[in-house]
Amino acid sequence: MESNKQQPKVIIAGAGPGGLASAMLLAAKGVKVEVFERLSRVGGRTSYLVDGDFKFDTGPTFFLYPQLLEEIFKEAGANLADEVEMVRLDPQYRLFFEGGPTLDATPDLDQMEKEVAKISVEDSKRVKDFMKENAWKLEKLRPVLQQPFNNLSDFVKPSLFKALPAVRPWASLDQDLKRFFKDPRTRLAFSFQSKYLGMSPYRCPSLFSILSGLEYQYGVYHPIGGCAAVSEAMARVAKRMGVKFHLEEPVDELIFEGRRVTGIKTKTGEHKADALFINADFARAMSRLVPDHLLSRWTKAEVDDKQFSCSTFMLYLGIDGIYKDLPHHTIVMSEDYQGNLDDIENQHRLSDTPSYYVQNACVTDPSLAPEGKSTLYILLPVTHQHENVNWEAEASKFRDLALDRLSLIGLGDVRERIESETMITPDDWDSKYEIHRGAVFNLAHNIGQLLHNRPRNRFEELDGVYLTGGGTHPGSGLPVIYESARISANLALRDLSA
Repeated sequence: MESNKQQPKVIIAGAGPGGLASAMLLAAKGVKVEVFERLSRVGGRTSYLVDGDFKFDTGPTFFLYPQLLEEIFKEAGANLADEVEMVRLDPQYRLFFEGGPTLDATPDLDQMEKEVAKISVEDSKRVKDFMKENAWKLEKLRPVLQQPFNNLSDFVKPSLFKALPAVRPWASLDQDLKRFFKDPRTRLAFSFQSKYLGMSPYRCPSLFSILSGLEYQYGVYHPIGGCAAVSEAMARVAKRMGVKFHLEEPVDELIFEGRRVTGIKTKTGEHKADALFINADFARAMSRLVPDHLLSRWTKAEVDDKQFSCSTFMLYLGIDGIYKDLPHHTIVMSEDYQGNLDDIENQHRLSDTPSYYVQNACVTDPSLAPEGKSTLYILLPVTHQHENVNWEAEASKFRDLALDRLSLIGLGDVRERIESETMITPDDWDSKYEIHRGAVFNLAHNIGQLLHNRPRNRFEELDGVYLTGGGTHPGSGLPVIYESARISANLALRDLSA
C-alpha cells in the first residue's frame, strides 16, 4: 500500500477457512479487516461441536498439504508449527473393500506396492509409475491453480498451455487410472479422493488424480485438537494482527451504490468498507443477499440449473472405551460402490448398502475425549436435498443402517458403547449451516464448472466483491480453499492499491 493513501478497509462475511486465510493475508499488507460470522465460533464447517465431554470436528478431518498454509502463516509473521501440533499419519488410512481385501495405505511406496498386491500383483508394479506421473502433473497444474480466471487474457498465459498435456479433459478420473491399473478396486484406492470434492471418480475430471498424489507425496496429517484447531489458530494470529471479529453477527443485507457494494448491514447497524469478501456458501449468499436484478450469470434461476455436489449424513458418537485396532481413518467401499454413486448422483435415493467413512481420532489424539473414552465420526455420502428423500421420515432408519454397517470393521458392539450422539442430515446442513441444498462440497467440480465457469474470485457480477471458499476457483478441499483466499487477497490488494 502507498503510504500517502488512507488505510483501506475490507469486510469479510464468514469466518470459514477461506475467510480466515483472507483476513491474515490482507492484514499482513496493512489492510484494516473486520470479519462477521453468523455462528458463535470461527471455522464454518471447519469448526467443532461439543457433546458433553466429547469434541468432534464438524466437517473436514483430513489435513493435507500443510506447506500451503505454512506459507500463509509465514506471510502473516507466524509459524504454523508453533501454533498447531501436527501428526503425520502412517497408515494414512485403511481401505476396506466389502468382500475383501483390506489395505493400509502408507506413504512408504515399497510397502504400498505390497498392499496393492493384495488386489493385483500386476497393478502393484505400476504404483510408483502412477506416483511419478502425479508429481509431474501437480507441478504442471500448480501455477494454474494459483492464478485467477477472470477474463480471456488469463487463458493465454504460458502456464496454462504447459499444463494442458497433464489435464486430459476428455477422461474421467477412473478412465485416466486405467492407464495404470486394471483392477477397479485398485483404481478406487487411488481415486476415492474425488469424494473430497463431492464427486464420483467416474464423473470427476482426471486432473484431480493430484489429490491422491498430494496424500502420498506430502502426507496426511491430524492437527492435535482436530482440524478446528487450525481454524482457531488462524483466528488467533489474525487477532494479533489487528483483525476484528464479530461473532454471532450475520450479514443481513448488502449496501449498494449501483452495482458496487459499499458495506453491509447487521444487527448492530451499517458497516462501510472499500471491499467485501464473501466466504458464505455461494448459492445461499446470492439468494439471500443480492437482488436478482443486479445479477445476470448467477441469478436464482441460473444457480438452480447448476450441478451441485453430494451431501453427507453424519453421526458423531461419544464412545465408552477405545477401538485400539481401528486406525485413525477408515474408508469402507460397498461391494456395489458404483450403484451407491448412482443412487447419490442420479437416482437421488438412499442405498441399502452404503459406503462410509469412520474417523477414530482418539487413537492419535486422546485430548478429544475423557480418559478411557473416545470419539467416532461417521460419514455416509448421500444425495443433496431432493424430493425423493424425506429426511424427517428416513433419518432414524438410516442411522440404524449406518450403525449396522459398522460391524463390517469390527464395531458390532457400538450401540452398547454410545454415551453421546449427534446426527446431521442434509436438511440440517441446509437449515443450521446455511448450505444450499445441503451440498456440503458446493458446486460440482465437473469441467463445465471449473476455472472461469466457476464463480470468479473477483466476482464478475458486482463491483468491490471478492469470493473465497469452495464455491469459487480453484474449488473445494482445505488446501484449495486456502489457495482461493490467496488468489482473492492478491486481486483485492492490487485493486485497492490502484
